[in-house]
Amino acid sequence: MYRTHFGLTGYPFGSDLPPDDLFVSAAVKELETRLLHLLELRGIGLVTGDCGSGKTTTCRKVVVSLHTGLYRVFYVPNTTGNVMDLYKSIAFELNLPVERSRATLYRAIRAEVTRLCLESHLRPILIVDEAQHLRSDVLEDLRLLTNYEMDSQNRLCLVLVGQPELRRRISMAVHEALNQRVVVRHHVGGLTRDETPAYLAHLLRRAGTELPLFEPAAIEAIFQATLGLPRKINLLAHHALTATALARAKVVTAEHVQAAMPEVS
Repeated sequence: MYRTHFGLTGYPFGSDLPPDDLFVSAAVKELETRLLHLLELRGIGLVTGDCGSGKTTTCRKVVVSLHTGLYRVFYVPNTTGNVMDLYKSIAFELNLPVERSRATLYRAIRAEVTRLCLESHLRPILIVDEAQHLRSDVLEDLRLLTNYEMDSQNRLCLVLVGQPELRRRISMAVHEALNQRVVVRHHVGGLTRDETPAYLAHLLRRAGTELPLFEPAAIEAIFQATLGLPRKINLLAHHALTATALARAKVVTAEHVQAAMPEVS
């Protein structure tokens, strides 16, 4: 309802942000740099962050910027089942027939990775999202999938993306072999206090306005309530704009932010 009130061309704080329009914060720059380094190493990377920190969105931004003639990306989201479920998901991404035998699937996936590297001269990248939910046996099989010990270079780059719990699990003794092979680790934090105003202005600009719709006190209230996590900022800012429109006010104040709090808690 606030689009008309503020003269916006769209809702600024939705979840449909194209990767090219992602606000480039210090956290985004850092993760981009580390991911590109990981792709050069072709090893295993561990990317963690709280819910709504933007880790998956940033990974997506890096992926869409890769040259399709050099890289082949496979994305497996939210795998909570057993090893066969994981293999089937990977096989589906690789356009392989889904076999019933675990050993057959394992060999087929490794053979396809080898073909992509040696025949098609592509660098395969496997991204497993929400990896904190992976069972211990699944994590071990992922390590085995990347283990080409007879080669001088790794063939499969694996990126494990998940919440902070994933970092703790990987550090457990049972995953020592996997932990030793992680070559890039990065924890994604939220926006800083100084970045929050620019972030809000960036999204408002995409929605058709250059006007500073949020007072400084409102921005500070949003930052303190969300700890700078982009998804939480989006949700709170959306409801704060709604509260402001209902009050027929022209700018969002700290009081409007407070009125929106029950909608996001």
